[in-house]
Amino acid sequence: MTTPRHFIDLWKLEASDLRAILEDAKARKAARKGWGQARVDADAPADGLTLAMIFEKNSTRTRFSFDAAIRQLGGAGIISTAADMQLGRGETIEDTARVLSRMVDAVMIRANFHEDVELFAQNSTVPVINGLTDKSHPCQIMADLLTFEEHRGSVEGKTIAWVGDGNNVCASFIHAAPKLGFELKIACPAVYHPDLVDLARAAEQQGRITMTDDPREAVRGADCVVADTWVSMGDVDHDERIAAFEPYQVDEALMDLAHPDGVFLHCLPAHRGEEVTDAVLDGPRSLVWDEAENRIHAQKSVLAWCFGKVG
Repeated sequence: MTTPRHFIDLWKLEASDLRAILEDAKARKAARKGWGQARVDADAPADGLTLAMIFEKNSTRTRFSFDAAIRQLGGAGIISTAADMQLGRGETIEDTARVLSRMVDAVMIRANFHEDVELFAQNSTVPVINGLTDKSHPCQIMADLLTFEEHRGSVEGKTIAWVGDGNNVCASFIHAAPKLGFELKIACPAVYHPDLVDLARAAEQQGRITMTDDPREAVRGADCVVADTWVSMGDVDHDERIAAFEPYQVDEALMDLAHPDGVFLHCLPAHRGEEVTDAVLDGPRSLVWDEAENRIHAQKSVLAWCFGKVG
């Protein structure tokens, strides 16, 4: 049996595959210029294929972008929440994976726990895509890097500054940095640092990653500044987080320390007035709306890679 192409964590993938996915996304987006959203790509790489989408957590961008993506590739999608399935009433993850492998051609899961996605993939004979877990968010980072490269060229040799929580999105930037050759400067309070295992692995792969508790130090000269919400789904220490992250707000003064052509990214939803000000989010250096749209284009190429049509 051929091992399926799972898309779980960026550190597990070859750099050449990540580059191929990004270049395919650029080409597919350019080819669709002026087309209606429902029109199928000329090569229809998912013709006759079905994607199951399982959501344990609420979603706007992941839900709509994956559904639109599989349709634009010529395939079909089935969306369910975990609570609507037997998975929510005691069926094991292993058995659910075995059943869905007989019914669909790929599965995207947005899960509470990373271990559940890995267990699903171990028991699936079709590709499994990580739509977000508590440990990583690889699809978001592919859209982020696609957006940066559209506006500023190759990310190789560039500097990205992450300001705020060392969360799952930050983790996927750590995973991507050594693969695609960019420098990553992370500014966050010590208590909310990224996973030390991720940092150690990136160091072993010659990743250029530095940590600081000073957002000005991280942002100074950066080609891209990235922020995320201070309180993610499932976090119960709301008040402690707001207090700890208050010095990490990205405002115009902080952006002025970045490279003159530096851009701003945020995966959304944004909490205006907390991690970012209106002036930055709506300002000329913000690429967040292109970034949101690019969830479709990046995920189309992730799906095409999983189906063996890219790389």
